[in-house]
Amino acid sequence: MRHLKKLILISLVAYPVFSLFLSCSEEEDCSMNARPMTKCYLYTQSGSTILNDTLDSLTITALGTDSIIINNQKKVHDLSLPLRYTVDSTALILHYSKTLSDTVIIYQTNVPYFLSMNCGYQMKQTINKVSYSTHKLDSISIKNAEAGINEKENLKLFY
Repeated sequence: MRHLKKLILISLVAYPVFSLFLSCSEEEDCSMNARPMTKCYLYTQSGSTILNDTLDSLTITALGTDSIIINNQKKVHDLSLPLRYTVDSTALILHYSKTLSDTVIIYQTNVPYFLSMNCGYQMKQTINKVSYSTHKLDSISIKNAEAGINEKENLKLFY
């Protein structure tokens, strides 16, 4: 009987402490699942040879807004560009100088998916096609259609 009382007393004390310990798990790190970006690299083509390219200066703005994506970045050889998730296209203006610019429109599919209770929903974005002006830009090709956080090249920009 004495052992039974001791066991009950230990259980009454240990159960709440043990329950509290188990319920205090680490919070999920939602920053690890950051917004997907479109990774672009710059190239030039000389005959059949493709070479890495660098722009002296570049500013990128979102068409129809006052949003500046990149502000007068120097020695540009790669870009990480966000895609809009509320509509199925993203229009960007690449400003090379005050008088020279190209417009790039990326058409994408946006598919929301549930990540977790703590992080909520994220967006899976797939590039379907790209249209662009050719004032300085020569062409764009899609290398990997799935925008992500993994730094894989999505678009090749040829100058």
